[in-house]
Amino acid sequence: MAYLDHAATTPMLPEAVEAMAAHLSVTGNASSLHAAGRRARRTVEEGREALAEALGARPSEVVFTSGGTEADNLAVKGLYWSRLAEDPRRTRVLASPVEHHAVLDAVDWLGTHEGARIEYLPVDGYGRVHPDALRAAIEKDPSDVALITVMWANNEIGTVMPVRGLVAVGAEFGIPVHADAVQAFGQLDVDFGASGLAAMTVSGHKIGGPYGIGALLLGRAHTPVPVLHGGGQERHVRSGTLDVPAVAAFAVAGRLAAERRVDFAREVGALRDELVKAVHDVVPDAVLGGDPADRLPANAHFSFPGCEGDALLLLLDAQGIECSTGSACTAGIAQPSHVLLAAGSDPDLARGTLRFSLGHTSTAADVDAVRRAIGPAVDRARTAGLM
Repeated sequence: MAYLDHAATTPMLPEAVEAMAAHLSVTGNASSLHAAGRRARRTVEEGREALAEALGARPSEVVFTSGGTEADNLAVKGLYWSRLAEDPRRTRVLASPVEHHAVLDAVDWLGTHEGARIEYLPVDGYGRVHPDALRAAIEKDPSDVALITVMWANNEIGTVMPVRGLVAVGAEFGIPVHADAVQAFGQLDVDFGASGLAAMTVSGHKIGGPYGIGALLLGRAHTPVPVLHGGGQERHVRSGTLDVPAVAAFAVAGRLAAERRVDFAREVGALRDELVKAVHDVVPDAVLGGDPADRLPANAHFSFPGCEGDALLLLLDAQGIECSTGSACTAGIAQPSHVLLAAGSDPDLARGTLRFSLGHTSTAADVDAVRRAIGPAVDRARTAGLM
């Protein structure tokens, strides 16, 4: 079996499994004042400190959530509501059209239900938002912009955004910027403090931690309106009993992701380059998606002319190769990738895509498996044609 869908989820690191298992049998609610509660609280706060160090943040800026989707919703909706409450003119949301659906659907919901005016920023052929394009959008009327949301790196095609440049433009006009950094954490130098971001999303299961745990890095100057109401456990912006075992495991995975990032990028990036070469050797007209250089080291995204992506995926799956047609959250829907369409791709070409994403368990044998299987799979998919 060649597992090449690490961008969807990557296997838990043994160290994270060990940390989680050690806390599963320990009783204690981190909000309780008795000894068991204090022990749980200590685990949570030590985890918060570890994640803050890994991400270039202050511990007080780490707000635990149930994952990346919740963190994105809290950032987008919460910051919009808080900014609107400060000034009723702030009804415009600037977003890139290549965002993960956790952001896109939250933005769309604001437009449909809350009266927000949504403006999607133009992207180039690599799916990248440029600071000049952001500036032009803001200058139409700086007073009506509530927030800007642009991901750190694209989950489908791997293109890295110029986050610091975009934040600098937003700062000129006093507009907060949120970035979904779920894919970037562990692959790029993701430093929240240095970035100048108002908010940043990360998730546990993308870096070798458990499912169901994530965090919103939130600058102390920003207080989004809560999406969940209850006990206000996390800075009064996120309620819910904290999952102590998951926090402990997430913290271990985050620390190791930061410590191993440079080696990971070098080693996995070399494997990714071999995979790209292998595919092009066998299928010369395969189109590499995203920026060929400034991209996530673990990402290789291809469009195959004359193929249906789902057909290719199933043909490879039958050969023991597991990959994706794009974002796992929308897999199974036979429609062109919204990312590629935004970047100007032909709709038929945008339907014939595969994303190979590597991780800490990837090997040269995985690349060899793709080299052997991709040619016959493409031939069969082209025979079937586009439906």
